[in-house]
Amino acid sequence: MSRPVASFVSPPLPTAVIGAGSWGTALAFVLARKLPAVTLWCREEEVAAGIRNNHRNPLFVSEFLLPENLHATTDLAEVVKNHALLVLVTPTPFLRPTLRRIKPHLHAESCFVAASKGIETGSGALVPQIFAEELGSAWEERLCFLSGPSFARETLAEQPTAVAIASRSLAFAQQIQELFRLPWFRTYRTSDVVGVELGGAVKNVIALAAGIADGLECGQNARAALITRGLAETMRLGMRLGGRPETFAGLSGLGDLVLTATSTLSRNHQVGLRLGQGQSLQEIMAGTREVAEGVPTCQSLNQLAEELGVEMPITRAVYHILFENRSPRSVLEELLGRTPGTEFEES
Repeated sequence: MSRPVASFVSPPLPTAVIGAGSWGTALAFVLARKLPAVTLWCREEEVAAGIRNNHRNPLFVSEFLLPENLHATTDLAEVVKNHALLVLVTPTPFLRPTLRRIKPHLHAESCFVAASKGIETGSGALVPQIFAEELGSAWEERLCFLSGPSFARETLAEQPTAVAIASRSLAFAQQIQELFRLPWFRTYRTSDVVGVELGGAVKNVIALAAGIADGLECGQNARAALITRGLAETMRLGMRLGGRPETFAGLSGLGDLVLTATSTLSRNHQVGLRLGQGQSLQEIMAGTREVAEGVPTCQSLNQLAEELGVEMPITRAVYHILFENRSPRSVLEELLGRTPGTEFEES
């Protein structure tokens, strides 16, 4: 790994996006607006063929025409060997096996942008920890994380969007910040990797809670309360893990939370809405191709909070509904019946 940090992406290195769901397709679209060519690795041959032949992703965001300089393939080993900058947009439950697949093919110029959001089931590991465990600390200077309020469809429609770029390497963060920057896609950098990743993970669980409340027709007061108290939960856990409070008030914290918990475009909000309306989780998940990251994240988050002794009542309430088959109405009543406390810790 002899290539200096300052030259990782300037001049642009061969770049590939790994993961061709909605968000992976959107990030590949953003990069194709800046680079001569971008490769998108697809798990399904159907997706790769659709992009090659029709410049559309036939399974996800199919209404958007993709640039001709965006190429698609299903050969993961060749992608890793022939591209230096790898943007991983893999759902968190599949991130570790994906890293194990690509590790033998990494080379001296390889570097990463991780756009996965979640907490690994079983281990309770955040995305940065998964990278460290699978690739080792030597890659830390070549790794950053992208998160923030950003729906794929609005990004593909070139509507104004702002995201956070987090890395422990300032030089690498600056390079990636510039690489992704477009007139309608604004990037902000930070060194708070833990805060950025945790905010992106927990907001999906709070969005499930907001959706459940909407399904129960609790009203907008309740939604606002859930978002606010959900942010308080996020901050309690985040600061315990070393995140900075200001990060949770930023794009990857409050910004992403508000977007995901209030919009009909949010998969997690939609899953919660249908749960609140009386559908079972099995029914909902059987009818969708895209992953609602809040479901597996809730299980991991609840376990992590218990292990660390961090109070997260909204997360616990969602866990009861998802994994203990409790009725949303009874869980809501239990949540509202908790002993009142102070809003903030008082000295």
